[in-house]
Amino acid sequence: MSKIKPSQGAPYARIMGVGGYRPTRVVPNEVILETIDSSDEWIRSRSGIATRHWASDEETVAAMSVEAAGKAIADAGITPEQIGGVIVSTVSHFKQTPAVATEIADKLGANKPAAFDISAGCAGFGYGLTLAKGMVVEGSAEYVLVIGVERLSDLTDLEDRATAFLFGDGAGAVVVGPAKEPQIGPTVWGSEGDKSETIKQTVPWTDYRDGGQVEKFPAITQEGQAVFRWAVFEMAKVAQQALDAAGITADDLDVFIPHQANMRIIDSMVKTLKLPEHVTVARDVETTGNTSAASIPLAMERLLATGQAKSGDTALVIGFGAGLVYAATVVTLP
Repeated sequence: MSKIKPSQGAPYARIMGVGGYRPTRVVPNEVILETIDSSDEWIRSRSGIATRHWASDEETVAAMSVEAAGKAIADAGITPEQIGGVIVSTVSHFKQTPAVATEIADKLGANKPAAFDISAGCAGFGYGLTLAKGMVVEGSAEYVLVIGVERLSDLTDLEDRATAFLFGDGAGAVVVGPAKEPQIGPTVWGSEGDKSETIKQTVPWTDYRDGGQVEKFPAITQEGQAVFRWAVFEMAKVAQQALDAAGITADDLDVFIPHQANMRIIDSMVKTLKLPEHVTVARDVETTGNTSAASIPLAMERLLATGQAKSGDTALVIGFGAGLVYAATVVTLP
């Protein structure tokens, strides 16, 4: 018989507050066209993107995270001292160690919380949300801060016609805390490592060291058509599995918040899932671009701020990207 005391956590978990930060500089397609042979019409037709935000030197991964997290904490109605965990998903923090989560926690004024980074690309917010839910229910933290943040402008090859227009910068955050009823559904997540070459960093950091033969700073590259097919067909299946796991149908949804990768992917998923017309669909990608781990919380924050979604709405969220990794779940909006 085990001598270990059982966990004393909350029965369920919920998203209590959300916050976002977009860098002040807005970059239209015309700027991208200075370095690639394309057109505004082509970019819009391929991706739906008209503008994106690029961070200044002062708008670091940590600085953007602190801004977004502060808003989420205020929205949740708690204080930084109550935060027991800080989870940061990012692929664009260039220090291998220490985790940027520890710096963010300190700058927020949190009281020695568990703090760590995760690398799950565009599915990172879903991964972080699932971990936070587990921490609250298990009892190791009462309130957990989940942050998705990227400075993808640092990893963009502006001469790569296939990707130069895609990426933007920003941070989105949510506070996860205790609930008396289920408000974050089961997560359907996984990976398909056999497809990892379809989205990747061009060369490892070691190739960039003195003596290497690298002419350009490492950047993100992808096989556009392969990624598109995978996202549209395979991720629609995952989204449906998340609905099934939560015990609801598409008719029960109020909001759909997919990773903001590409407007064509979003529209195709809506069609494949046969979402009813009453479901509000996040299309933040038009003015924010692809911000990877930050895209879902940023889109969530904008929908709530503009009144397109409201507190208590039932939303399906799904992230997918490099790895290839994915995570989908149904949540109640804060």
